[in-house]
Amino acid sequence: MNIALDCVPCLVRQAIDSARRVTGDTRVHEEILRSLLRMSADLDFALAPPYVSQQVHRWLRERTGVLDPYREAKTRMNELALRALPALSSAIELSHDPLRTAARFAVAANALDLGTDAKLTEEEMQRALRGGAGDISFGDFEAFRRAAARAQKILYLADNAGEIAVDRLATEQLGPRRVTVVVRGKPVLNDATLEDARQVGLTDLVRVIDNGSDAPGTILDECSPAFVREFEDADLIIAKGQGNFETLSHVRRPIAFWFKVKCKVVAAHARLPIGTYALLPPQE
Repeated sequence: MNIALDCVPCLVRQAIDSARRVTGDTRVHEEILRSLLRMSADLDFALAPPYVSQQVHRWLRERTGVLDPYREAKTRMNELALRALPALSSAIELSHDPLRTAARFAVAANALDLGTDAKLTEEEMQRALRGGAGDISFGDFEAFRRAAARAQKILYLADNAGEIAVDRLATEQLGPRRVTVVVRGKPVLNDATLEDARQVGLTDLVRVIDNGSDAPGTILDECSPAFVREFEDADLIIAKGQGNFETLSHVRRPIAFWFKVKCKVVAAHARLPIGTYALLPPQE
């Protein structure tokens, strides 16, 4: 999907929030804002929003010298999620449909997104980690179940820190031996990297690789050849988060999109209300 006019204010907010995380110098904040506004005058509206966000965050890292402005926030999110796992695991064990329940918890945890909500509170994070909003869901889960039953190789594209701990529960239900989890190649926003996968113990459960990219989505032309080969060879791809939906919704591969609809631009493209927890199966 292409960037829209309403994406520009979101990109400005993201950049300012990231700048404030690394320095209290208002002169740097102002410089970043002015540079971004100049950049926005020449935006290519044929690009996906994560591509533009990638360029903004690259520039921000170069200007401040801080490679991971969200590292502290990501560590805190991972710790919160790990504390929530025992209760979620028990709920899955007691469920009449463990795979669907684990998937709903994984999608509910997609709310842990500082790219769309920089002021996300700990209480809101805990609510998302309890899976409390997971009932507001949309999608043909039986179609997904059929695709998953046929798949020998499942590629699971992770999204945010914290959320990645809950992804463990879904990979357990899918069968860890046939699942490869993919994280970002470099830090961007609060997206999960290999460091986060290790922190939540995911690397002890399944094979985890990175995509070689610093985009908050999956821009195939920006990813490593090794990842692209995995992507093309997978029988089923589970793409978590809005960024992956924004960059892959036009790609003709067996992709299931699991994400929370958080903005009106994505809502319009997905034809779903804001707040929906989408579990969209691959096209059969």
